[in-house]
Amino acid sequence: MTAAVQLTKQGQDQVQPFAEWMRQVQADMESALGRFLPTETTTPAKLHQAMRYAALDGGKRVRPLLAFAAGELFSAPAAVVQRAAAAVEMIHAYSLVHDDMPCMDDDALRRGKPTVHVQYDEATALLVGDALQAQAFVVLAAADEGIDAARQIVMLRLLALASGSLGMCGGQAIDLASVGLNLSLAELEQMHKLKTGALLRASVLLGAWSGKVLSQEEVAALEAYGAAIGLAFQVVDDILDATADSATLGKTAGKDAADNKPTYVSILGLPESQALAEKLRNDAHEALAIFGDKARRLRELADLIVQRKA
Repeated sequence: MTAAVQLTKQGQDQVQPFAEWMRQVQADMESALGRFLPTETTTPAKLHQAMRYAALDGGKRVRPLLAFAAGELFSAPAAVVQRAAAAVEMIHAYSLVHDDMPCMDDDALRRGKPTVHVQYDEATALLVGDALQAQAFVVLAAADEGIDAARQIVMLRLLALASGSLGMCGGQAIDLASVGLNLSLAELEQMHKLKTGALLRASVLLGAWSGKVLSQEEVAALEAYGAAIGLAFQVVDDILDATADSATLGKTAGKDAADNKPTYVSILGLPESQALAEKLRNDAHEALAIFGDKARRLRELADLIVQRKA
């Protein structure tokens, strides 16, 4: 039984422990990504091997977890949530590949293994990012069970907006232009609403739209939740970059400070950043009030995002 199917049964059966649910979704996502990506032997083999290297066998799968949790709210069909979650994870994986390249952050370690441009080469890494982005839309557009065309178009537009210049790419552009600058807290927040928050918000909304046409009230609540966890995720990332080691993080620790990048820790200090993360966690919980206990998984994920150690 897939994780998504399991989610729809929770109202009838005993609630599955969060850690078990999370492991099941992560395993389900690994299997789905393996199916939705071209095989290693498909021509051009090197590119497809590198795509699978970038997207498989690593990462916490936070975005798919959010999609599955939001899908639970509206009894979304397993096949639709699976495709939405895989699509958003492919966009995320592509962003990491490009982010690590020498022309951007120039990092050698990601998810505990060499980055794609180190393992292969820079040209391949560039193509891997491009191809993963395209494959994400191929996967989402191919959802043909349990969803009508109008909702599918809404979801495709959501993913495109979250990924482009008004979302993740725009945030990355601001980030690159901000190295060495003294940003205000409001400017830093705006950057991360786009760079990190846009795709996390999209993950929640894609999971929810997989189940039904959302009301304005439902969209507003999920938007507020997504905004809170999006900022919380980045605040905690900044805290961990300043306090954890590379082995724990699976990527180079302390790189933001070394690169003179503005962070929540550099602007607010460590205690204030930790307090902000806790406030955002409470905001996320409050945003879900209209859904009652059905939003349990989304609340648990807000806790996970703020309390994680890596």
